[in-house]
Order: sequence, then C-alpha cells, then structure tokens
Amino acid sequence: MTTITLMGAGGKMGCRITDNLRKTEFAVRHVETGGRGIAALRQRGISPVTAEEALPYSDVVILALPDNRIGQVVKRLDPHLRSGTMLVALDIAAPLAGELPRREDLVYFVTHPCHPSVFGGETEPEAQLDFFGGVRARQNIVCCLMQGPEEKYALGEAVARAIYAPVLNAHRCSAEHMAILEPVLSETVLGTCLTIVREAMDEAVKRGVPEAAARDFLLGHLKVELGIVFQLFEGATFSDGALKAIEEAKHDLFRPDWKKVFDREAMMQSIRNITKPPA
Repeated sequence: MTTITLMGAGGKMGCRITDNLRKTEFAVRHVETGGRGIAALRQRGISPVTAEEALPYSDVVILALPDNRIGQVVKRLDPHLRSGTMLVALDIAAPLAGELPRREDLVYFVTHPCHPSVFGGETEPEAQLDFFGGVRARQNIVCCLMQGPEEKYALGEAVARAIYAPVLNAHRCSAEHMAILEPVLSETVLGTCLTIVREAMDEAVKRGVPEAAARDFLLGHLKVELGIVFQLFEGATFSDGALKAIEEAKHDLFRPDWKKVFDREAMMQSIRNITKPPA
C-alpha cells in the first residue's frame, strides 16, 4: 500500500485533499502545525503527526503549502526524506524556482487543477456551485513528472486524480508548459482581463446603469462570447459591428507588445515574486 504524507493537511487546500484521500485506499499521515488547521483535522476525527514521525515511512509527500513557504519547509524536511520519495507540488512555481532539494534520488511530480469548466454541463446545484472543483464538480487536471524515472508517472497521476476527484482528463505537460499555463495564462492574462471586466461593470453602474441589469447583461454576454471565441457552437461568430468595436478597442486596452508576458524572463520574474518568502 502506498503511504502518503500530507503537509499542511489542515489548511484550505489541505482539508480538500484530506477529505478526498479518505475515499481512497492510500495510507495517509497528516502533518499540520497551525492551531486552526489542527482543529480542522480533529473535527474530522484525525490526529496530526509530526513530519519527523511521518516522512521516514512515506512513499509520497504532498506539499499543500503556500508557494512562498515551500522552500523554507522543504529545507527542514530534507534530512528526513528517504531515497525514492515522491514530492508532489500543487503548483509549478516553487519547483521551477529551485525551491526543492537538489537531490537526484527524489522524484518530483507537479499537478494542478484546471478547475470545472464553465461549459462542464453540471446539472446538480451542488456541483454547479463547486467553483474550484475537488468536491462535486468534474474537472480536468495537468501533470508533470519533473524529475524521476518514467515509471513513476503513473503513481503521480493516480495521486493527482485522487486529490482532485472527480477528474475527467489528466493532461501531461512539461515544467515549462505548466508555468505558461500558470501563472502566465491563467493569472497574468486571464485574471487581469477579468479584473478589468469587473471594473468595467462597476464603471457602468457608476454611470447610472442598474447594477442587477449590468451584472445579468455582462454574465449572459460572457457565456455567449466565450462560445464564439472558442468556437463552441455552430455559427459562432461576432457581428460585423462587434468585430469592428473589438479591433478598435484593442489599441486602447492593450499595448502592442503585451504578449511579452509569455517570454521566459518575464515568466520567471513572476515565479520569483510568487515564491519570495514572507518577511
């Protein structure tokens, strides 16, 4: 039986993973040092153990920790990690920034949820309200075997499917591709653009549009325009007037060189900012 140590087991992400792993046959040891996290585990009938107690017997160690704490924590864990242990990171930032131990005898696996698609087709209310996934809504995930023998990928994907269940597809990516997906595509680009969309709605309300009308109008158009942009239905196209407005507005809303955020140095700078330890 595969034994997993879950670091940060009582945190927000840790509790989601804890709940999902309880549905599997993995043997799990829960490590948590925060008072709230310990209380959250005890509410689930779980008694946490120390890392020193758990790690020598673990096949897999899941790092359910903030990106800017992983380097500090793993440095303390290093002496207790036995050869062949798989470290599972939930984001590529810390591994790509070199925050994991420089040991060739360890396996590094990175996985991250795509989160439930806006076109996921969920019909149950609880699934529709599961925005992050990992509870009721189905989602896809991305995975990367960053270091270690090829035969270890299957174990990494099995763990990833368990912690993010219910999972549809597991897409295998390189470390570089994982970084392009996040932070660049999902946060730098998508998060920024959607923040501007919300600010635009607030500006419309400020100019007198009833807030309920603005929200309903925007969210409805968001669905149909996503369908058009990603060609998800027959005849998906913008009107001539909309195409003209989009082309003209690009010059006002975006710099001509905005795609430089995908350049490796820009991407690595973003990762360095994410993983910088707290003061």
